Amino acid sequence: QVQLVESGGGLVQPGGSLTLSCATSGIRISINSMGWYRQAPGKQREWVARISSSDFTYYTESVKGRFAISRHNAKNTVFLRMDSLKPDDTANYYCNTFPPTDTYWGQGTQVTVSS
Repeated sequence: QVQLVESGGGLVQPGGSLTLSCATSGIRISINSMGWYRQAPGKQREWVARISSSDFTYYTESVKGRFAISRHNAKNTVFLRMDSLKPDDTANYYCNTFPPTDTYWGQGTQVTVSS
């Protein structure tokens, strides 16, 4: 059974930083493309970043240069480093495979960017 548990969210001021973690079990992240996604209130969930099995990284335009996805294969954990946060980054953040697997969605971790 696959479980993905996100953590590391919180309240941060504009311009601040956070690092999100996604602890996984039941899946080998080293051979899967993994992604981070987010859903803001009243909006559809959107893709934010992904890392391929070959460690190539890709980002949605709005976070390029500010966010960095990485993973620790031995710990089966995926990370999302977020710098220069903006109020528009406020959302619940989720990890999943890329493309996402419907049955893998977890509870996410809330990120709120506000002064």
